[in-house]
Amino acid sequence: MNIARQVATRSTCDRKHVGAVIVRDKTILSTGYNGSIRGLPHCDDVGHDLEGGHCVATIHAEANAILQAAKNGVMIEGAEMYTTASPCWSCFKLIANAGIRTIFYGEFYRDQKSLEVARRLGIELVDLAAATRGGDCQPPPD
Repeated sequence: MNIARQVATRSTCDRKHVGAVIVRDKTILSTGYNGSIRGLPHCDDVGHDLEGGHCVATIHAEANAILQAAKNGVMIEGAEMYTTASPCWSCFKLIANAGIRTIFYGEFYRDQKSLEVARRLGIELVDLAAATRGGDCQPPPD
């Protein structure tokens, strides 16, 4: 998770810095952080494109990690992902279809649906913060 946190420092959206690392057998396969579409200005520089209070100008860290693996011809099926925040529904769908079997996350990020569907698909979600709270993979209480 320390590497995912370091990757998050590269984020170009100051609303939330997120980093993701895809790993197999203790080997890093790909990394990603949330940032603008390649070739477009960073929202930190030109402002945020907000919808419903969330910046939609960025590609999320999890999606960028999957895209970087694909771009570089790296197979990630059966791998694990470490991400500083639990995946949103859109990223979870990409993770599931990429064949990633375990997602370790550092904090819960607003999307209960991903947690529910992961159980049905047999994708393991591990809340690393819960381990220090003595809990399981449930979001923290409101």
